[in-house]
Amino acid sequence: MADVVKGTPGSQAREESVPKQLRPLFEAIVRMTDSVCRERLDDEYAQLCRELTAALCRKRPSPLTQGRVETWACGIVYAIGSVNFLFDKSQAPYLSVGDLCQLFGVSKSAGSA
Repeated sequence: MADVVKGTPGSQAREESVPKQLRPLFEAIVRMTDSVCRERLDDEYAQLCRELTAALCRKRPSPLTQGRVETWACGIVYAIGSVNFLFDKSQAPYLSVGDLCQLFGVSKSAGSA
């Protein structure tokens, strides 16, 4: 998970490397993660979410084709937040697991899965 730690340099070209058939799914997930990250977190979280989403799109077969878009969007932010102390009240930015999952309209168990 070292690739999703805040402060890690990302590659814009690699982020955009998404198979054509998964582009609509990528855009739907990124639209959700961008909205939550920009509203409640920061642009760096948004960038990391885009990079992780693109990486998951490139996997063969992509796990993103199974399940709800909202669940994947929440899970992506949850994963990145977990390694960056998002759920630690002493850190900024901070969100509780419940608040994060509520922003995406998913249960805590679905968001963490």
